[in-house]
Amino acid sequence: MEARRRLAVTRVGEGWSPTDTAAFLGVHVETVRKWVRKHRAGGADGLAGKPHPGRRRFLTPDQEAEALGWLTQKPTDFGFRTDLWTAARVAQLIRDKFGVAYHPSYLREWLSERRHTPQKPARRAKQRDPAALDRWLADDYPAAQKKSRPTTPISS
Repeated sequence: MEARRRLAVTRVGEGWSPTDTAAFLGVHVETVRKWVRKHRAGGADGLAGKPHPGRRRFLTPDQEAEALGWLTQKPTDFGFRTDLWTAARVAQLIRDKFGVAYHPSYLREWLSERRHTPQKPARRAKQRDPAALDRWLADDYPAAQKKSRPTTPISS
């Protein structure tokens, strides 16, 4: 946008009319006149772009770091029933600790931007016996596999 403003002022300075300059740039003629006035009043700095920072962040960088640090601990340490982090749980902790309410869908995106993707622990039976499982895989499983039938040639 700044380059466009500078081009408009240059064109008008070269003798182009504000109407022709506006048509060339695809803007309203009053916009070109405003740019020329700003240039006369403030020089090149009058045409400089101004940053628009947008909405203020809800969490400070320290609070974000603390929230991400929670993910290195077990959820049960924070009073949750299982060891599974969810966006809803992180949202609840942020609301409880910092008083900031985030929607879980937004938090999923927020976490993935910070390289934290949803992880689900592998389910394992409590009574699982790895030695018995290895024996079964070595001895019984091959016998239980379905044997393929020999193929018969198709005669024409």
